[in-house]
Amino acid sequence: MTALRPPAGLPKVRLAPRSAIHGGRTEVLVVGGGPAGFGAAMGAAAAGAEVVLVERYGFLGGNATAALVMPLMSFHNEMQQAVAGDDGRLLPTDHGEGEPVVAGVLWMLLDRLVRARGAIAPSPATGYTVPFDPELFKLVTYDMLDGCGVRLLLHAFASDCVALPDGGTRCVFETKSGPVVIDADVVVDCTGDGDLAAAAGAPYEVGRPEDGLTQPMTLMFRVGNFDRDGFVGYVRDHPDQWRGVHGLWDLIREARDAGELDLPREDVLFFATPHADEVSVNSTRFGGLGTSVWDLTRAELAMHHQLAQIARFLRDRVPGFGGSYVIQSGVQVGVRETRRVLGDYQLTGEDVLSARSFPDVVARGAYPVDIHNPNGPGTILRRLPRGTSYDIPLRTLFPRGVDGLLVAGRCISGDHVAHSSYRIMPISMATGQAAGVCAALAARVGKPPREIPAEQVQRVLRAQGASLPDP
Repeated sequence: MTALRPPAGLPKVRLAPRSAIHGGRTEVLVVGGGPAGFGAAMGAAAAGAEVVLVERYGFLGGNATAALVMPLMSFHNEMQQAVAGDDGRLLPTDHGEGEPVVAGVLWMLLDRLVRARGAIAPSPATGYTVPFDPELFKLVTYDMLDGCGVRLLLHAFASDCVALPDGGTRCVFETKSGPVVIDADVVVDCTGDGDLAAAAGAPYEVGRPEDGLTQPMTLMFRVGNFDRDGFVGYVRDHPDQWRGVHGLWDLIREARDAGELDLPREDVLFFATPHADEVSVNSTRFGGLGTSVWDLTRAELAMHHQLAQIARFLRDRVPGFGGSYVIQSGVQVGVRETRRVLGDYQLTGEDVLSARSFPDVVARGAYPVDIHNPNGPGTILRRLPRGTSYDIPLRTLFPRGVDGLLVAGRCISGDHVAHSSYRIMPISMATGQAAGVCAALAARVGKPPREIPAEQVQRVLRAQGASLPDP
């Protein structure tokens, strides 16, 4: 099947004016129900605001559920194990070497998921990642938002936003019922791509500075009927062929030489799930721009063919996978990098790798710089100094020249290198919680978010259990 090619010059045509359903007004409008949007809605509601969350799909979770980006990657600055409190609730440890540097809404979610048997707590056995079940992830986030009084609108794709005369913002959504508009005192853009910030006129960057290329997209999938003992036996007998969660280099070379495998990635990457007979596979790649409908179409077609090759390779050549089958692929490809909205401060790779502190810190990260090659095999991985973390300042959430709107998640203000660390879902949830708190405080006093003192945002975040340095 051939993808439709973009017309030369991308010509524009004028559409007829249209009317829309007015969906009402709220204090805080969160757009996007992924990890950042979930964190923003929870943070804003806990801060006392009236909150509406709008999501393009019929379920929450964003990349965690729509793109099956599994597991949640490590949010620890050292190898550190979570423990259970006297009441059986999951708690972050506060002793020993290292610490989790993201807490707050993330830890509330993990506690609920672990108790529902929908996730495995971070530990040495998981490499301090969090394997989770995507279906239970959806259900738990529904229940948590409902418990906080957040109102939802699903199946609504954000297409535009305009400033209102009273200082609020009107967002436009495309739905099966026709266009719907919702007005808000403050909007939090958790679309991942910074769609609303861009529509509001905020400046942004895309890709690496030398050529504008972005990290490649990936279609992840789940494989069932996995014989763990059979695979473990192979790894034990071939220790040079498996390193942590990736490898199979000799088997891949043999399959390439036989014409059975033609992939842009150099190895196969597996992650555990909460189910012993299942693995999550992260081994497809496609270079393109995740805000281009043309590139997204080509990516879907190309990577579903890559998926089929990988599934055959596993069944035919890898011990433990003889009877395996693909359970599910992502509803859409997983997108690592698109717009990075330019804010009042731009976090840099040097800030990340030097574990820099900021007085207006509202979130922290410790994940390595992790840059996948846009053009084929290879990944750059650079770690922070042992036992350290870097701060994400509140100023990275304020788009330059735009009032009444914050950004959260992977589209916050940072350069290409810094983005490769803070793009992961736990950190996105932390920046979402911070943006939600700031939005709630701004809505309550009728001021633009950038006029809210960072100390006030930090105080509320600490009260919500967020992991911030001591004042």
